[in-house]
Order: sequence, then C-alpha cells, then structure tokens
Amino acid sequence: MEPIIAKMNEGGPVIMYTIFILLVLILLLFVRGIIKKETGEKTRQLIISIAWFAVAWGFLGRTIGLIGAFDTIQAAGQLTPEMVSGGLKMALLGPLFGVLVFAIARVAVIILLLLQREVKAN
Repeated sequence: MEPIIAKMNEGGPVIMYTIFILLVLILLLFVRGIIKKETGEKTRQLIISIAWFAVAWGFLGRTIGLIGAFDTIQAAGQLTPEMVSGGLKMALLGPLFGVLVFAIARVAVIILLLLQREVKAN
C-alpha cells in the first residue's frame, strides 16, 4: 500500500487524490446501478461524465507537471537528468491514472448495459 501512496504523492496529490475520489464515486455509482436498475440510463451517463472528467483532470496534471519541470530547469540554469525525470514522472502519472479510471468506468458501463438488457429480455 505504501508504494501506491508514494506514487500518488509523486504524481501531485491534488491531481492524483482527486482522480482517486472520482474512482470511488464511479464504483459507488456502479453498485447503485446494479442495485437500482430503474435509474440505469441516468447512472450510466453520470459514470461516463465522471470518467471523462478524470481523464481531463489527469491531463491538466500533466500540463502542470511539465510547466513545473520547465520552471525548475529554468531556475537551475542547467539541465540534469534528475530534473527532467522528476518533472516527466509527475507529468505522466496523472494522465495514466486518469485513463485507468476511464477504463474501469467503461467496463462498469458495459456491465450495466448487459444487466439492463438481461432485465429487459426477461
């Protein structure tokens, strides 16, 4: 668990923990969609919207990470591999996590669609 928290902090806590909260929200909506089948379409659309927001938030984090890396390089006056790798790592973790959350959300939406079709078929 500790390595996951370390990566979350390396990716920028504001970006990464917000995406994590969105993941928890998606999972809660997924469970709600399974339990309350009558709100299926509304729940699916909400999951899709939150998933796209997670991706956008991750790419916002990437932009902030790159700007931070370039600011550090500019302030130091010289380029070292440590400066570049630190900024690039921060810039890549947010979008990666956002896309992962998006993929999980898409699987949840597919499952909800399949369950709704089963209910309509019966």
